[in-house]
Amino acid sequence: MTNPRKKIILNEILFWKQNKLLPEHYCDFLAALYAEGADLEELDPVHPVHHKQAIISLEKRKLILLIVGMCIATVALLSIYFTITSLTLILTVIVGIVALILFISAFRVAQKNNLLAPIFHLLAAVLLFSMSIRIYTTYFNGDNIALFCLIAANCGVWLWSGIKMKLLYFTVSGVLGLLALIAYYIINLS
Repeated sequence: MTNPRKKIILNEILFWKQNKLLPEHYCDFLAALYAEGADLEELDPVHPVHHKQAIISLEKRKLILLIVGMCIATVALLSIYFTITSLTLILTVIVGIVALILFISAFRVAQKNNLLAPIFHLLAAVLLFSMSIRIYTTYFNGDNIALFCLIAANCGVWLWSGIKMKLLYFTVSGVLGLLALIAYYIINLS
């Protein structure tokens, strides 16, 4: 079997057989038809050659995105739990920049593939919310109107993101958050 096109077709048929994309007897029939009596053992029945590279790069991408997400989550947790007065402004700025970068990268990942996008969206939302709370505790501690405005702004960003990117969980979170804030405001007025 010297024809590279036949090798590609046979690799695809073996891939379909392994991943049960077609019934096994169909794959056997197609493989025998395209092999024309040649030995099928020379092909890799586990992974076709061109699929190996795609699987490895996908696994590397997942690992890199997971590590970046864990680093960002660690920075967010450190900024929340450590309240050293001289580093408060620096940590707030760092967390803000990281949240902005995460929002941009999550938006790009969401456009390209849907594998880890929801995790990055949620991490970005938590980072933005934690940064807002950090700004409140640093600059507006005790001012309920500022807290109300920051939480409303977060809910507005969630609602806008949910509508813009067609993400139901952000739309629902934004609407429920705004409704809870309005209910809290109405209850405290009376």
